[in-house]
Amino acid sequence: MSQKERLRKMTIERLPSGSYRIRQTVDKKRYSVTVDHKPTQSEALKLLASVMENQPCLNIKGTVMQCVEGYLENKCNVLSPSTYKGYTSLKKAIDPNFAKMKMSDLTLPILQQEVNRFAVDHSPKYTLNYSSFLTSVARFVGLTIQSPTTPQQVPYEPYIPSKEDIKRIADSFMGSEYEVAFLLTMRGLRRSELMALTVDDVIKTDTGYILRINKAKVEGVNGTWHEKTTKTMKSTRTIKISDDLAEKIIDQGYIYRRSVGYLRDLLAKKQDQLGIPHFPLHVMRHFYVSYLLQQGFDRKYLQGDGGWKNSSVMEKRYLHALEMKEAQDLISDSLSSLIE
Repeated sequence: MSQKERLRKMTIERLPSGSYRIRQTVDKKRYSVTVDHKPTQSEALKLLASVMENQPCLNIKGTVMQCVEGYLENKCNVLSPSTYKGYTSLKKAIDPNFAKMKMSDLTLPILQQEVNRFAVDHSPKYTLNYSSFLTSVARFVGLTIQSPTTPQQVPYEPYIPSKEDIKRIADSFMGSEYEVAFLLTMRGLRRSELMALTVDDVIKTDTGYILRINKAKVEGVNGTWHEKTTKTMKSTRTIKISDDLAEKIIDQGYIYRRSVGYLRDLLAKKQDQLGIPHFPLHVMRHFYVSYLLQQGFDRKYLQGDGGWKNSSVMEKRYLHALEMKEAQDLISDSLSSLIE
């Protein structure tokens, strides 16, 4: 195939996550690779060529499990470690009889039956992930199939702690080696972002200190940790932090040195000690949005400050309709005053 023909059959599309997916179909086989930046046509062709050379045989006449394993092998270098770990867990959940059937014999009713079986013991969200995974495998090997019906998603409505709850918990962390880490969760950071931060990410400017967030650490298969890019391109950002917080980080020489699980368990222990209802560490991100909106902050600044890819994601998961009044450079001072 000439380069002109390859270019004509190749597509590059931007995904909702901010990544770019390159696709090409050759001899009725679809090849795909995902990258975290917009590639040039030359770069895209080279990436696809590499995938084609290393791709295992994905034959629609093989079994479902053979196609699943081939799909995972093909995707292992382009998926994030945490996503790949999730896919390997889904693979283990496949019914043995379903796994043995020929992929070419798969129909929507059969796939629906397998998804129904899975849904009995799993949440609607996890069932949707399972359905999407199997459908993606089938389509990847060239089988045209619709997505099965999945249970209606249950809106996630976590307990949002009050500012009094947060102040009591923050006070209990003061003076400990975990003080900085907890204060940064109040600042809206994701757990993966917190894990990857170093003192070098604290930068002094003419107008105060900023924190550079340009990487994340996630857990992969077998409990190994991997450093990667941030969740989306919008997640790579700088945020303002108070002078006191910046100086605490510089003085202690680190930000956080343990696992996310340890901080999660420590938070649960303090909640028990203080008689505060349990909420997971990620709910601090909910509190960050809710509290600052109640203070009158403009949601578009919160979107950028918190690293959401678009306002709809932030509003769907974290927000209630409130008036927009303030600007981003006041956020740090507002949160700092909460615990004074």
